[in-house]
Amino acid sequence: MAESRWSRVVVAGIITGAVMVAISNGGEDAPPAQAKVVPSRIDIPSLGIKAPLMKLGVTDGEIELPPYEKPDVAGWVKDTAVPGDPGSAVILGHVDTKTDPAVFYRLKEMRAGQAIKVVRSDGKVAQYRVDAIEQVAKDRFPADRVYLEDGLRLITCGGKFDWDENEYDDNVIVYATLVEPADAGA
Repeated sequence: MAESRWSRVVVAGIITGAVMVAISNGGEDAPPAQAKVVPSRIDIPSLGIKAPLMKLGVTDGEIELPPYEKPDVAGWVKDTAVPGDPGSAVILGHVDTKTDPAVFYRLKEMRAGQAIKVVRSDGKVAQYRVDAIEQVAKDRFPADRVYLEDGLRLITCGGKFDWDENEYDDNVIVYATLVEPADAGA
């Protein structure tokens, strides 16, 4: 998953989402207790995925991506909602590395109705149901749908690999709705 064009599209979405959240909250920040809770693991039973999550931010105007050296790790975009809380929660993962499949290699195989669980640092588990999966060209990335609508969004690269640009042409996006608020227990 190459960083250049992908990063610009995602950053634009994060900025748009952050502005909308600030407007809808009247500019108030979240309570400090919420800021301390982070997602720690994503479980996708239908794909056999149990992956640790790391925090991803924006550095020098570009979204951070999980390191290629850790292909089995996905990342939660910390400027989005904590899974289980209201808002759009976004998790990114690589589809592959130069030599091997990565954490979201099989993401395109997800189907509507399948379950996704996100374990949080407070011991609660947010459970989601997949609503839709789409593959879109990176230059038509649906930032509003990804960052402004409630639910969990899983994103990876997909489509044809462009050897000249050294990146995939598309993104695979999974949209999921919270079905069980975060409760204690993993």
